Amino acid sequence: MIIINLYEDDDGISHFREIDVEWSDQLFTLRTTERITVKGLFFVESPADYNLDWHTAPRKQYIINLDAAVQITAGDGESREIGIGQVLLVEDTTGQGHLSKVVGNKIRHAAFIAVE
Repeated sequence: MIIINLYEDDDGISHFREIDVEWSDQLFTLRTTERITVKGLFFVESPADYNLDWHTAPRKQYIINLDAAVQITAGDGESREIGIGQVLLVEDTTGQGHLSKVVGNKIRHAAFIAVE
């Protein structure tokens, strides 16, 4: 399993990388990761015309799209479509930030899981 990570470098420019999930435990036939301590969970609804200019993440958080994709453009110019069910870890809390917009002109629901 891969987590897409949006992070910032020392110059404040955001970039993408992929993080391989590390499995640590076995429970019956399930593999699990170490427990991740979270600060909170909230759900977000983005309008179909959502298109946010440059911004930073308000906190380190995981975002999981529930029913529509979002396009994220990093400060280095790379753009990725984060699909339904994919996990995005945003950590670009300072610097230039990123662009984000809904894909397909659909209302988007997502789970935001704050870790800081």
